[in-house]
Amino acid sequence: MPAQQELEAPAVTRHRPLVRAAARRSNPPLRRTDITVTDETAVKRAVKAAALGNAMEWFDFGIYSYLAVTIGKVFFPSGNDTAQLLSSFATFAAAFLVRPLGGMVFGPLGDRIGRKKVLSLTMIMMASSTLAIGLIPGYQSIHFWAPVLLILFRMLQGFSTGGEYGGASTFIAEYAPDRRRGFFGSFLEFGTLIGYTAAAGLITILTVTLSDSSMESWGWRVPFLVAGPIGLVGLYMRLKLDETPAFQKLESEGALEKRESTPFRQILTTQWRPMVLCIALVAAFNVTDYMLLSYMPTYLSNSIGYDSTDALVSIIIVMLVLMAAITFVGRLSDRIGRKPVMMAGSLGFLVLSVPCFLLIKMGTVVSVFAGLLILGLCLLPYVSVMSSSLPALFPTDVRYGSLSIAFNISVSLFGGTTPLVVEGLVSGTGNDMMPAYYTMLAALVGVIAVVTMKETARRPLPGSPPSVSTPEEAAELVAASRP
Repeated sequence: MPAQQELEAPAVTRHRPLVRAAARRSNPPLRRTDITVTDETAVKRAVKAAALGNAMEWFDFGIYSYLAVTIGKVFFPSGNDTAQLLSSFATFAAAFLVRPLGGMVFGPLGDRIGRKKVLSLTMIMMASSTLAIGLIPGYQSIHFWAPVLLILFRMLQGFSTGGEYGGASTFIAEYAPDRRRGFFGSFLEFGTLIGYTAAAGLITILTVTLSDSSMESWGWRVPFLVAGPIGLVGLYMRLKLDETPAFQKLESEGALEKRESTPFRQILTTQWRPMVLCIALVAAFNVTDYMLLSYMPTYLSNSIGYDSTDALVSIIIVMLVLMAAITFVGRLSDRIGRKPVMMAGSLGFLVLSVPCFLLIKMGTVVSVFAGLLILGLCLLPYVSVMSSSLPALFPTDVRYGSLSIAFNISVSLFGGTTPLVVEGLVSGTGNDMMPAYYTMLAALVGVIAVVTMKETARRPLPGSPPSVSTPEEAAELVAASRP
């Protein structure tokens, strides 16, 4: 080997221009035309439209989870209260069973015809199915058909939602400049918290102002009927957007015509490793997210005997705290990286879940709020950076499809089933600490996933050109790439 190096060295010395030319050809320097300079106004419009759709999605799911007890009484035969509640949670989980199917349909479609068209379609389906739930007669009126129609429209909700998160996070990530992707991506989960907060706030107002009988007869319908006007506003905002710069570049290069005729097979054969990582990250995120924001009001009222209105108010305050801090943590991840931020959340849940649930079990207003707030602060790193981290796992030509399929498989297995599984564990074992242990298991998965992922902050998306905020930043990148 040393002799070979001695023979090569004189050749390199004699032919330096040829060597440099070969190096430039294999790794050409950036040109100004290779770099996307984002329009700040267009980025903000894209973020608003995507975040509003996400807010509506989680408003829909939030009102169902917060009204689980009431929906169980309205749509299922009277008798055992626990059976009614479990039936209601089973219907909640049923929507998640079809989410992977929605991801398999809408995701590859978004990679083929564009992100904007598919996101407009999912908005229409989400709004109409949620509105339809608010119009279904109860069990006392149409008996067997009441739960059947409820499950049907819940599954339509889940099918449309299968294309929502992957598309919305892809849309924002492809519009945002590389150095600020964490900040802009955090607004997607800001929309999630708005949806949850709006659902909890509206239901709290209805619960306080209406009697139990009024709530069961017609009050529960109001939040579902609100979805119609919200959906029209979201559809209008999405139709006014342009397609993302990354997808436009694919179209202009003719890459869409060259792709395989079966993109689903291409995704599974070429992207299975990042998809496994995505499933693990989403599992850790969604178990903790649904545990705190969806299941906790039911846990507090049924297992702890805490007042349901006080429970919702506590959750609302925690979500307001998260909303106030989420963009700051997103901006922080642009400076120090996504991995340190997500690791902080995973370790927080792993270490603090048991102490937090012990605080909650004490049952006082202060202890319950303190436990919920600490859990919320552990969730904050996840919600702040997940929507900027997941799209960066996949290349542009299959990003929407790969992310939608992996995300929804994980959500259906570990997210939507969380209320049903945990309530079943609590009822079956009689141990009201089961939510803490389940959360710790999800956190352990998160630690392992974060260790194995690559850092993506301040770097271009795979398969996409660098994206910057100003022409001056583009000039700096061009200058830095030249020897």
